[in-house]
Amino acid sequence: MTLRKLFGLKKEAEPTCSAVIVAGGASVRMGTDKLAAVLGSKPVLVRTLEVFQRSALVEEIVLVVRQEKLEETAKLIKDWGLTKVSRVVCGGKTRAESALAGVSEVSQKAALIAIHDAARPLVTEDVILRAVYAARDYRAAVPAVRSVDTLKAVDDKGFVTGTVDRTSTVRVQTPQVFQADLIKGALTKAVKDGLPITDDCAAIELLGVRCKTVLGDEDNIKLTTPRDMVLAQAILKDRGDWLCE
Repeated sequence: MTLRKLFGLKKEAEPTCSAVIVAGGASVRMGTDKLAAVLGSKPVLVRTLEVFQRSALVEEIVLVVRQEKLEETAKLIKDWGLTKVSRVVCGGKTRAESALAGVSEVSQKAALIAIHDAARPLVTEDVILRAVYAARDYRAAVPAVRSVDTLKAVDDKGFVTGTVDRTSTVRVQTPQVFQADLIKGALTKAVKDGLPITDDCAAIELLGVRCKTVLGDEDNIKLTTPRDMVLAQAILKDRGDWLCE
């Protein structure tokens, strides 16, 4: 008999979240629309959305896209049966503006909000679970993996100025998960002040709030260049994804 049953304690409810998928990039380095590219017989965007569709911890999905993509994205969602997508909204000129557009449209009942790069289609439900649970306990959580390379600091001319201690350095991923009011306030301030943030955790840090890291996944890569697509295909085949055949 567990201690919970012995003392008649109620089972703690699973935390749930609203997910904001940011898909407003221009795919400049890819040379083509990477989210429409086929990865294992499915568009990249569909693969990303399906992971959040399957997760029992995700109650709704708000998708942020470029204005010219609204119509075709709506059709894509319908065709692939992505029923958790509650809204598709237009992004802004910056990452912070796009993320703010998304979090502003989630359900008012949402206690937690996960923000994820649409160009990370290989994220797993386990990574989502770890980030959501940590955000419940610590207000803000980010998946991360340790750097295996030696890291160097350089000056503006490209000369090495020192070695960075890699034992205290990590590479962060998404989804990054936050208490809803916290991330809404942080992104609002970042946009208002024109702060050049590159991820949502940075907006939280500027408020003096610490983000808890959780174990990420080396395979949770961001598709940026054509080489990344080749690597992603190999990862899918290694996972035994039959749609790659």
